Amino acid sequence: MVQVWRAALPSLQYGYGARAGFSHQTPVRLAPNGPFLHVSDEIKAAVHSKKPVVALETTIYTHGFPYPENTALASHLESIVRLNGGVPATIGVLNGVARVGLSPEEIIELASSAGKPDTRKVSRRDLGYICGLGFMQRKLNGGTTVAGTMILAHLAGIRVFATGGLGGVHRGAESSMDISADLTELGRTPVAVISSGCKSFLDIPRTLEYLETQGVGVGTFADGREGKVEFPAFWTRESGIPSPTIIEDERSAAAMIAAQESLSLSSGLVFANPVPSQYSIPKAQMDAILAQAILDAEKSGSTGSDNTPFILARIRDLTGGQSVKANRALIDANVVRGTKVAVELSRLEKDKERADGTRSIFGSCSVPGVRHMVGNRPTNAQGALTEAVKDTEPQADIFVAGSLAIDLSCSFIPDKQDSATSPQPQTSNPARISQEIGGVGQNIATAIHYVRSSVQFCSVIGDDNAGQIAKEELKVKGLSVSALIQKPSARTAQYVAVNDAYNNLVLAMADMTIMEGYKPEIEKVWGPQLARCTPKWLVLDANWDPHSLRQWIKIGKDMGIKTAFEPVSVAKAKRLFASRSHDNSWLGVLPDHAVSLATPNNLELASMHAAARKAELFEREDWWQLVDAMGLSSSGSREKLTSITNNDLVDKGIPQQSIQLLPFIPTILTKLGAKGVLMTQMLRPGDDRLSSPAHARYVLSHADPSHPSIGGIYMRLFPPAEKVQAAEVTSVNGAGDTFLGIIIAGLARDRPKTLIDLIQIAQKGSVMSLKSKEAVSPKIRELRGHL
Repeated sequence: MVQVWRAALPSLQYGYGARAGFSHQTPVRLAPNGPFLHVSDEIKAAVHSKKPVVALETTIYTHGFPYPENTALASHLESIVRLNGGVPATIGVLNGVARVGLSPEEIIELASSAGKPDTRKVSRRDLGYICGLGFMQRKLNGGTTVAGTMILAHLAGIRVFATGGLGGVHRGAESSMDISADLTELGRTPVAVISSGCKSFLDIPRTLEYLETQGVGVGTFADGREGKVEFPAFWTRESGIPSPTIIEDERSAAAMIAAQESLSLSSGLVFANPVPSQYSIPKAQMDAILAQAILDAEKSGSTGSDNTPFILARIRDLTGGQSVKANRALIDANVVRGTKVAVELSRLEKDKERADGTRSIFGSCSVPGVRHMVGNRPTNAQGALTEAVKDTEPQADIFVAGSLAIDLSCSFIPDKQDSATSPQPQTSNPARISQEIGGVGQNIATAIHYVRSSVQFCSVIGDDNAGQIAKEELKVKGLSVSALIQKPSARTAQYVAVNDAYNNLVLAMADMTIMEGYKPEIEKVWGPQLARCTPKWLVLDANWDPHSLRQWIKIGKDMGIKTAFEPVSVAKAKRLFASRSHDNSWLGVLPDHAVSLATPNNLELASMHAAARKAELFEREDWWQLVDAMGLSSSGSREKLTSITNNDLVDKGIPQQSIQLLPFIPTILTKLGAKGVLMTQMLRPGDDRLSSPAHARYVLSHADPSHPSIGGIYMRLFPPAEKVQAAEVTSVNGAGDTFLGIIIAGLARDRPKTLIDLIQIAQKGSVMSLKSKEAVSPKIRELRGHL
C-alpha cells in the first residue's frame, strides 16, 4: 500500500509524547558536555529554543574531498543551511572528542587531516574506541558516517540530518553479510535522514526490505510527480523500485517526524530526495555503466573494503565526470530539502505554543492533512484548526518603517600558515558564518526596544520560510508584528556581509527588492496605523524605493511627526533627494522641513550631498535665503571649521557638505567610525548654547537676531566613546543602527536629555554592538537608566 502525505496541513493537535520538544511535561534532556562529547553553545541554544537545526556529517570531508576543497565545501553547505533559515550542526570527532556543531576553525583542523592514516571513519562501533583513546590522551580525528552522525545528533537533540547517500545491502550480501551499519542505526535511533537513496551498485530491493524489517519509515519526495514514484538510486532519479511511501512536501515530512516522536517510536525515518533532474543520469545508461564497473572490479580482484572505492572511480571515469557533478548537485539539494523540513518542524512546535500552553504537539494519533491511499480512494484524517495569535496594535512613542532581512555575516578565517587578512576574490574562502534576523529598520527598532522605549515596527516579509522565521523572532524579542505585511510570492529581504579577519566590512550584498512599490499600502494601511500610534518620531531607512520613501515622509509631515532618516548605503542615501525630473517642492527648508534628523556616515553624506546638488536643490531661492541668514563668514570659514573639527575632515569636505544640507535636515549626525561623530545642527533662536561660554567654541555662526527660524549653526566633533581594538570587533552590522535607535529613544522621552548627552550614550551602545555577536547587543539594556 502506498501512502501519500499531502501538503494541506491546516493545523496539528497536540498530545503528550515522549520527546520534550512536543511536551510541556518532559523537559529537553540533552547529553551533557564532558570528556567524550561536546555540543557547541550555538547548537545547545538553538535546540533549547526550538530553532531548525540540521545535522551534517564529516566523512565527506575526511574521506571524500581533499583539503582545502573539503573546507570550502563545508563552508558552502553550512551557508546553504543558514540561507534557508536553519542552524547547521557539523558533526565529527576532533582530537578524540565527539563534537556537535564544529566551529569553522575546528572544521579546518578536521578537514586538513583528510588522507592521514590516523584519520578514521567513525560509525557506531568506532565511537567508543576513538573517544576512549582521546580520554587516554591519544587524540585521533574522525569523520562521522551516517550511523555515527545519527547517534551524536540524537544525543544533542537534533531530529533532522541531511547527507548525500545511504549505505545499504551490498550485492551478494546473502553470503558476505556486507550490510551497512547505517541501516541498523536507522532502526534504533530516531533521526530523520534526507538523502538521495543509496548508490546504484547496492542491492536496492534488499536494502528496502532490510529497512522495513528494522521498522524504518521510508518515503520519497514526489517533486510534483503524479502516480508512481520510484525510490531514487543516487546518480539517477529512478531505480525501478517503487517507493514505499510518497511525500508531497516538507511540511508533510515534518508531520511524520512529529508523529513518530509523539508515538514514542525509537526508529528513524528515511526521506529520499531525488537528484535534481538536470543532473540525473538516465537509468539505462547508468545500468550499463554499473555492469561494466562491477565486471572490472571482479577482474581486478577488488573485494572487501577496496570494492566500493574501485567501483566509484570506474563510474567517474565511465561517465566522463558526470557522476561527480551529480554528486555535488544532490548534496546541495539534500541540504536545502533537509533545512526546509527542519524549518517546518520548528513551525509545528511554535504553532503548538501559540495554540495552547499546556498541550503537546499531537492530541490524537491522526495527522491532519495527511492523505492515505486505500486502494484508489483517498481519505483525510480530521484535525481541529488552531486560531492564530492576534497581535494588538499598540500606541508607541516611535514608529520605525524599514527593512527586515535575514542577515548572513561571513568573517574570513586566515590559514594558520598564511599572512592574508582579507578573503581572496574569485575563489572559496574559509569563514565563520553566522545568521540572524537583521535589516536596518529591524535593528533600529530592536535597539529602541532594548532601552525600553515603546516602538511599533513596520516592514514587509515574503511568503517564505525566511519571512516566517523573521516574524517569529520578532515576537520572541517582544516586538509587535501588527504592522508587518506579508507579500505573496515574494522573497524576504536578505543581506550578506563579507568581513576580513578583523571583522571589517569588505563587501556586502543586499537583496531588498521586496521593499519597492508600496505607495498604496502606505496611504491605506500603514498611514492609519501611524495615526493610531500617535508617535513622537517616525524613523525611516533608505531601503524603501524613492516613491515610497517620499510618501512616508509626506504622511509624517502632514501628521506633525518628526522624522529621522537612516541613509543605509552610498547607493540608497541619494533616494531622499529626487532627480530634477521630479517635484522636490515637498522637501521644504526650515521651518517647513520634512526630515528633522539624519545619521549618515561620511560616504553616505557625500552621496546625499551629490544627489541634492544634481537635483538642483542648492539653486532654490528658499535655500539661498536660509543660507544667507545663517550668518556664515565669507572669509576665515576654513580656519573656524578646522578648529572645531580637523584638517582631514575639512579637506574631505565633510563639515561643508553637512552645512549645505542643514536647511533641509536641521540636525545631521555624521558617523566617522573610529574618528567619532560629527554633529552639525541648526540652532533655533533663543537656544542656550548661543550665549553659553561652555559652547562658544562650537557655535560656528550666529544668525541675524531678527530671523524667526534660525539662531545659528552648532558644530561639534565627538571623539569615540572607546578605542576598540580590532580583535575586540565581533560584528559591524548593527553598530550604526544601535546609535540611531538610542538617540531616538532618548529624544522621545518625556524629559529628554540634550542631544549632546545622548550622542555620548549612543556611542557607548555602538561599542557594545561592535563587540557583540548580535547586530544589536542586548547589553545596551544597561543604558536604560542613562536615558
